Parts: sequence; structure tokens; C-alpha cells
Amino acid sequence: MDDNGLDTLGQTIVAALPGAAIGHSVAHGQLEIAIDPLKVVDVVRVLRDDPRFRFISVIDVTAVDYPGRELRFDMVYHFLSPTLNERVRLVGQVGETTMVPSIISEFPGADWFEREVYDLYGIVITGHPDMRRILTDYGFDGHPLRKDFPLSGFVEVRYDDDQKRVVYEPVRLNQEFRKFDFLSPWEGADYPVLPGDEKAGVKP
Repeated sequence: MDDNGLDTLGQTIVAALPGAAIGHSVAHGQLEIAIDPLKVVDVVRVLRDDPRFRFISVIDVTAVDYPGRELRFDMVYHFLSPTLNERVRLVGQVGETTMVPSIISEFPGADWFEREVYDLYGIVITGHPDMRRILTDYGFDGHPLRKDFPLSGFVEVRYDDDQKRVVYEPVRLNQEFRKFDFLSPWEGADYPVLPGDEKAGVKP
């Protein structure tokens, strides 16, 4: 389907979901629908059951973090319609305290995707029967894919030979003393004349 066909499909979807689908756009050959995330269950049900769409396969559920925005996160859903041989992306903006409805009543395959969104972004999915972390360990502090999460994390894990078990310790960032010179690409040298520069002002 070309961009005009996707634009027509987007208009049809928005018209079929008044108040739930807010708008649409086509970019790079992909259709994106802006939705009210609190009505996502109604949206996916129509996209699945309406014979004009038949988006029957959930491909992914994820999120994107925009920490400078009031509604910090985008909830993102990808679906495939084998009937149309097309994909659609649903995007809804949510805040840190927004409770997003689960879609596993309509698409059971979204189960682990929604747990991953909770684990990595901290977005709570309501109506999910097993809303617990899926990738990080028990008692993990924070949500690693938030952009304000430190790259080093808060704790480090190692096996202690003396205690014969895995131990958790606060992260220690040890910086060795380094003396950078003019060969370093990161820091300039504090030399009056760099080797070779003494010839720069000499005319033949």
C-alpha cells in the first residue's frame, strides 16, 4: 500500500474510533495513529474485529521516554494485518502516574510485553494478572530504560568466594589517576609549544 492508501486507511480508522483515535500520520511508509491511551482496549478491539482492518496480530508493546515533557512517556503498540499486509503503530502519551489499561483480554500475546514496559519504564498496566518485573532481579531499584536512570545503575552484583553466594553492593566508581598529554583525543595539553609547531612560523 502506498502513502496515499495508508493515509486513506488512517482516516478510516480515526473515523471508526471517535474520541479514542485522535489523529494519524504516514511517515517512511508506515501508518501511525495517535490514540487516547485510556481507551486503548476499545481501539485494539475495533482494529482486530472490523473487517476493514483485521489487525489480528500484536507485534510489540513498548514505550519511549521524553523526560522534558509533561506527559513523559509514549505508549507504543505495533499490530499486523495479514489481510491488508500492513502494519499500524498506535501511540498514546502518558504521565508517570498514568494507569494504562492492559490489552491482554483482547491480545493475550501482549502479556510479557506489558510486563517489560512496567519493568523498564515504570508504567503501571492495570488489569494485568501478573504485573511484576520480567527482566531485572527481585528488589531491583529503578527502571533502566528511563533516561534519568544512571548508566552505572545503583548496585552491582558479584559472587563472593568467602560468603559462597551472590552479593549486592552499591556501585563504586573508582577513577584512576591519569595524566593526559597532547596525544590524548579527550584533553588538550598544557604545553607552550607542541612538537612540530615550532616550524609553523618558519618561511622557506
